[in-house]
Amino acid sequence: MADSTDPKSPAADPAPDAGDEHDSGSEVEEITTAGAGPSEGSISKKKKKKRSKVAKALSALKGDKVPQQVVDKVLEKVQEQHGNVEGADEKTVRALLEQLKINEVMQGKAGLGGKNKKDAGDHKIAVGVGVHTLLQFWGTQPVVHYGEQPKPQDGFIEPSKPREEVRQEPYPLPKDFEWSTMDIEEDSQIKEVYELLSANYVEDDQAAFRFQYTAEFLDWALKPPGYHKEWHVGVRVASNKKLVAFISGVPINLRVRENTFAAVEINYLCVHKKLRSKRLAPVLIKEVTRQCHLKGIFQAIYTAGVVLPTPVSTCRYYHRTLNVPKLVDIKFTHVPRSMTLARMIRLYHVASEPHLVRGGLREMEARDGPQVTELYTRYMERFDMRPLFSQEEAVHHFVSGRGTGEKDPKTGRRAGQVVWSYVVEHPETHKITDFFSFYSLPSTVMAHERHKLLEAAYLFYYATDVAFQENADERGLVKHRLQELIGDAVIIADQNKFDVFNALTLMDNWSFLQDLKFGGGDGLLNFYLYNWSTKPLAGVNATEDRGVGKGVGVVML
Repeated sequence: MADSTDPKSPAADPAPDAGDEHDSGSEVEEITTAGAGPSEGSISKKKKKKRSKVAKALSALKGDKVPQQVVDKVLEKVQEQHGNVEGADEKTVRALLEQLKINEVMQGKAGLGGKNKKDAGDHKIAVGVGVHTLLQFWGTQPVVHYGEQPKPQDGFIEPSKPREEVRQEPYPLPKDFEWSTMDIEEDSQIKEVYELLSANYVEDDQAAFRFQYTAEFLDWALKPPGYHKEWHVGVRVASNKKLVAFISGVPINLRVRENTFAAVEINYLCVHKKLRSKRLAPVLIKEVTRQCHLKGIFQAIYTAGVVLPTPVSTCRYYHRTLNVPKLVDIKFTHVPRSMTLARMIRLYHVASEPHLVRGGLREMEARDGPQVTELYTRYMERFDMRPLFSQEEAVHHFVSGRGTGEKDPKTGRRAGQVVWSYVVEHPETHKITDFFSFYSLPSTVMAHERHKLLEAAYLFYYATDVAFQENADERGLVKHRLQELIGDAVIIADQNKFDVFNALTLMDNWSFLQDLKFGGGDGLLNFYLYNWSTKPLAGVNATEDRGVGKGVGVVML
């Protein structure tokens, strides 16, 4: 089971607000935003002409075969360093190289106008030489391998084992290291995890931003109801007990199409920068997998910004600019030649108060658990892959991270707040008709004199009972209601001093992103299932029977 070392905030092109009669869409399309955190793209101008070239090139990739010399080089390297590795045959290697090539082209990193023929060839060789590491590990794992087709019917790849047949001893670590079960209940240990992630976790290509998971965030994310501390796996230096690597798992009840099963959500795989050559990551993955097997869990979900065998879906990040002056100052975005800073500020201005307050909009409270859980459960049936929440889990995810004490009058936040959840309650019947939520994941701004933190809000879960009306989608009712709800979420994020609001092309997000001035990012987030086979789910691209985003209803923290 792999981690979620993903690009939470790739570069973006903010999109126009159809409701602003004074601002043209073409002006907004010229603005490119580097992500509020690790970026899979660079800060660059994007124009329709370039997009057209990329689209044409992507459609032609199937005929652009990886050279045989590259395939031979990879096979030679695998044999030289690892001997006979399961799955290391010519067909698999070629499929893996072509997947990597397509992924990098889609993220703007390879070919397509940016490299000449010689550069592109060198790039393929360089990528190929490192492929053997992926083959060595993933070739032995119960996942859909490159070149394979999912089974005709959804189901496990390897059968579950009784506890006595699961490996009982921890996997061996390199010399000088030892395993450590991290007790997140202990403030000192959660601080260690926070410090490890803050200094060594995902950052953008230019090393300008790095995720800053707070202790409060980790306490919220790693301790859902029924969590197992054995799934919070650390590695320490034996001599001084310093934490140098970590991986986590939390329980999740997952429904994929017609099947529901207990699984584990794998996240936060992190190895100290100075120890990347020790190959600790595969051992961490195997050890947390062993711990899950001991609890009788044999399926998992995880995400990554890189291509592994084999994504069940891929989604793209979109971004809604809020604090224009700050984003320009830290080079998160730039002012296009056709626009002034003042014009750009006006373009992204939001209302001072949410529009649905008069309709019963208020913060969610624990007492709303039964109604919100019922509304969430029914609404999420719209998507092929989704988590099933009990009432206790819903209250944890949407309420427990709201912080303590009174709101700060300057920021609108409570101390330690990581999640914002709101409901719409009918003033007469007191029925909850809608809810939405978002969470805070800031990034450290590297090497800037004034700004040290980039405040990013991420869209979490939402639901509306409008979706239950007859032909609600065909009549545009769901789209209109979600524009109102998420539009208010953006306003609340602005009130709470966030700099940018991020969302993925999953669930029903596609219906409102452009109208609310979200711009598409360069980075892609790949979703994976461990020991479960199913045909691809609709994400950034539609499938034969499902529209954009409708395959994925899981938001990974």
